[in-house]
Amino acid sequence: MRARYRLDDLRIDVARQRVERGGVALEVGGLSFRLLHYLLQQGQRVVDFDELIQNVWAPALVNEETVTQRVRLLRQALGDDSRQPRYLRSVRGQGYQLCVPVQVEQAPPADALRRRGVWIAACIVALLVCIGAGVIWWLQTRDAPPAQAALLQRADYYAGIGQRDDNERAIGLYRQRLQEAPDDRQAQLGLSRAYSARVCQYDGDAAFALQALRLADAVVAVQPGLAAADAARGYALDCQGRNGDALAAYEQALQLDPSADAVRGSAAYLYERQGKLVQALSANLAVHDPTRVRFLPIQIASNLSLLGYASAAEARYRKNFQLYPDDPFSNLAWPTFLFEHGRAAEAQMALSEAQSRGTEYAGLSLLQAELAWLRGDKALARAAALRAVQLRPQGSFAQTVAWTLQAQPLPEAAMLHVRAQELLVSVERGGDPFDAVDATLLLLCADAPDAAMRALQHAEAAGYRNAGYLRQSPLLQPLRTVPEFAALLARIDTDLAAQRTQLRARNLLPADATSERG
Repeated sequence: MRARYRLDDLRIDVARQRVERGGVALEVGGLSFRLLHYLLQQGQRVVDFDELIQNVWAPALVNEETVTQRVRLLRQALGDDSRQPRYLRSVRGQGYQLCVPVQVEQAPPADALRRRGVWIAACIVALLVCIGAGVIWWLQTRDAPPAQAALLQRADYYAGIGQRDDNERAIGLYRQRLQEAPDDRQAQLGLSRAYSARVCQYDGDAAFALQALRLADAVVAVQPGLAAADAARGYALDCQGRNGDALAAYEQALQLDPSADAVRGSAAYLYERQGKLVQALSANLAVHDPTRVRFLPIQIASNLSLLGYASAAEARYRKNFQLYPDDPFSNLAWPTFLFEHGRAAEAQMALSEAQSRGTEYAGLSLLQAELAWLRGDKALARAAALRAVQLRPQGSFAQTVAWTLQAQPLPEAAMLHVRAQELLVSVERGGDPFDAVDATLLLLCADAPDAAMRALQHAEAAGYRNAGYLRQSPLLQPLRTVPEFAALLARIDTDLAAQRTQLRARNLLPADATSERG
């Protein structure tokens, strides 16, 4: 895992999952990096489809078309041309082959190793004379890498790929290490992060976010100045919807380690959820190494979209959708952007493509439910809502949508009021403002439009700024004729205009957004 390779003008650092050309990092991550790494290990021999599927994708079941598509994405990321390949060529009827010899960068060089070997041999002779056989044993074993180090490196590797199956592999390896050494802090934090990812990224049981928090808290208790522990704690709180507490933990981690780009990206996401878009964009643009923040392009696009810079946001969403077909968040972000900008037909086309990519996710089903309901296809809308509930059985919003679309029988009004009040209390305590939107729909189901409007005002007061969703979602149709609804949208628009003024004053806008209105 410590290997570094050179391929023509590319430098590949496996441990950091980083590819550079001329000192500039390229956007090669996830399965693309895993594919490149495997090819590098094979040198210049031709690698066939079956071997790639077995060693890069297994145990997932994929076909040759999946491999071809991933190779195409890898080439795009490297700036390679299949017609005149520089790094990777297709061998008709056989597979793929690297175009140039692979150089493994050794550290230290071979000559230095030989000189070191001579020096060590001389020392051993002297020590044999002076100290005896006990020191010989120490010399023979002092440089041997411990088995647990390799175990943790492998776990970290799988966790960093960003795929559901690989996250599960990482969890298994972290657990294995903790069975051997229950107090291993690196393994505790790794398992904490992987449990949080299981909940946040892969719709897992919410109970694992509680386990993730316990693991992180255990490390914080014995090593309170460790930035990684506060970061893991923040992630676990984030996945529980405790945004205020999560943000405090992320900010503490950044104070301890200002270079922690992944933590900065996580904090930026929560700033956006609180409606602090200038702070969110500033944090996202302050990331030193974009390869360390998995969703950075989407986060910047979201900031720009909410602020009203639709063209700059659209370009980023579209590119990300093309580059990462195996990422459910990228697959959801692009059609969602189109939907929230009133382009429902385009959104459905993009969503259909996303659904064909095999990255099933509750968010995709929820978007399908809204789009289908918008065009009057109630059967599809209800089926999609039920599928979202199946994929995210503990998710409140998925259940709320199923009730709103009458995909399931409504509970008693009193129960709907209780659930709505619980969500509003959560927002009061620093939870996600969108929970108040969820409460709004529950109160509409309870035939309480006045209370629903107050809940939506609660969302706005807590920082909810997605006016596009409020304008386009068919779920909120009953409130659109209420004067307070128009007033709420006007307040959001006024706040966004003020934040755009702050952006211009601080000269924070990316170049492609400066030409847009604002």
